[in-house]
Amino acid sequence: MPNSNVLIIESNGTRADIVTSAMQFMGYIPQRWDASLPPGSITHDWRAVYVGGIEDDELFEQAMASLDVPPDQLLILVGADSPQLQRLTQAGSPFASQIEVLDFPLRYERLAEAVRRAPSPSPRAAASPASLRLVGNSTAMGRVNALIRQVSPFDSSVLVLGESGTGKEMVARAIHDCSPRRDKPFVAINCGAIPAELLESELFGHEKGAFTGAISTRKGRFEMAEGGTLFLDEIGDMSLPMQVKLLRVLQERMYERVGSNRTQRCDVRIIAATHRNLETATAEGRFREDLYYRLSVFPLEMPALRERLEDMPELVAEFNQRLQRRGLNTVRFSSSAIQALRQHTWPGNVRELSNLVERLAILYPNGEVRAGDLPEKYRGVQPIDEAGGILRAMLDGQTKPVQAPSRGALDTEVLLPEGGVDLKDHLADIEVGLIRQALDITDGVVAHAAKLLHMQRTTLVEKLRKYGLQSCARNNDTPQSGTAVA
Repeated sequence: MPNSNVLIIESNGTRADIVTSAMQFMGYIPQRWDASLPPGSITHDWRAVYVGGIEDDELFEQAMASLDVPPDQLLILVGADSPQLQRLTQAGSPFASQIEVLDFPLRYERLAEAVRRAPSPSPRAAASPASLRLVGNSTAMGRVNALIRQVSPFDSSVLVLGESGTGKEMVARAIHDCSPRRDKPFVAINCGAIPAELLESELFGHEKGAFTGAISTRKGRFEMAEGGTLFLDEIGDMSLPMQVKLLRVLQERMYERVGSNRTQRCDVRIIAATHRNLETATAEGRFREDLYYRLSVFPLEMPALRERLEDMPELVAEFNQRLQRRGLNTVRFSSSAIQALRQHTWPGNVRELSNLVERLAILYPNGEVRAGDLPEKYRGVQPIDEAGGILRAMLDGQTKPVQAPSRGALDTEVLLPEGGVDLKDHLADIEVGLIRQALDITDGVVAHAAKLLHMQRTTLVEKLRKYGLQSCARNNDTPQSGTAVA
């Protein structure tokens, strides 16, 4: 199971289900330990390990031994009478300073704070080349990962194709990391970002005095990548004269620095990438045909994000982990938000999704984003667009109930998405959207918002706690005590 954030060791199935649901609600990816799981099926990138009531000491010892839990790992124990508490806190125990004791039923705030305070996962031993893979379990990514494993052991040139933002450099790095050259340098250069007159010097290096400004001898990217891999990004933007010089190097494996007549041999693997259609460019005379066939010994095409939408939850989890490693906050997406994101065309592909996750993590730190919280162009079809207008009309004294649309109107205006919908989450999303709008209209005064929503103030306070909306209320109008997860 990839990217597991929290490991759950719990013999009580009901409690394990509750904790699993709570962790998923908080945006973590839980993984449950079971003695029957085969070795190697448990990941080790945990942020915390939840230890429930395991009465069987032998079973607990088996779990801890098979999992190889590091001593700096945060352990969350449930109950002061936990049979494992005394053993793990006794003198000499490596876990004594990394234990949080919680009571059951669990309190959401207490559990969230315990996991949030946990240190980042300890780095594990380097993964074996066979285990390296790009994020995603879709059919399209399965093919990509299979091709990476097949071509990595060989020195054949690889041409990575795909739209901008699909992760072509990630493919190149994965091939390098799985290859026999993984202990040698991986050097990347963007051929489209460097002026044509400077690209030769960047690739092959130059001697002192070779041209104005060459105040010292400089190595080129070929020399820097010796024994390793050279990644030529946006190869389709390379000028024709430079294509001729690159072709010679690929054919003869020899080059000269600019301003030198001494030939140097090179041993590098070439991986090139482009978002352009090189066959069309070749037909139009913008790209050399002989260079195209030299580079595309093994073509590999990256799918666009719109072709692998089922990978979106995994990608969001991966981007959250990257934010954590940078010391930043993370963000969770409700199922309705994910459903809305799947309606977007994603012209910027995975890079666009990564930027969106970081943007929303800044706007809603460690919070949950629902469909209504997304930037407008990502919201998709919203069935309650007129809710804000209705609320404002009610606030202006037009409290006459709005006549409900007929069944036929609903059938044509609200369409069930393909693949169905999580009705509970969808209704909660509508409720959160209306509460937010009521608070906005009433300037965050809970009492006024409750009146606008035709509910008791205490009921609204409980809903603010439930959905984590206390910050939307003015002057800390809502109590801050915890509520049970269970």
